[in-house]
Amino acid sequence: MKSTVVNEVRLAFPSVSANEAFARSAAASFCAQLNPTFDEMSDIKCAVSEAVTNAIVHGYRDALGEVQLSMKITDDRVFRAEIKDKGCGISNVEEAMRPLFTTDPENERSGMGFTIIENFMDSLRVVSAPGKGTRVIITKKLSMLPRVKG
Repeated sequence: MKSTVVNEVRLAFPSVSANEAFARSAAASFCAQLNPTFDEMSDIKCAVSEAVTNAIVHGYRDALGEVQLSMKITDDRVFRAEIKDKGCGISNVEEAMRPLFTTDPENERSGMGFTIIENFMDSLRVVSAPGKGTRVIITKKLSMLPRVKG
């Protein structure tokens, strides 16, 4: 049985560092309607933050661009987010997925965070090409919380 989208939102914002926290808060606010556990909420916030940070730091480097954040929830309690930039792109996605790989070694970054995202989410897909930007698609199925009797 195919799931149905019950709510979705699309945001676009400049690739400035202050918007990393905005994206994290937006993801938390949006998925709150599913009443996630504390751990699920933390996982989603961290994964979205990592992907947005990648767009800002690695995608646009020292340039200003636009980051797009699209989020959906489905009737089967799946949270899906797509983080998209039109930055420099990734020439070798497989290499970029390795722990501690970075395009910014001068600033002592600890990698692009894809390993972190993979650990927190159920799925991670990265689509990118040099000069074409990058799309990061993540999903997480949220648990069913028991109802509190009142």
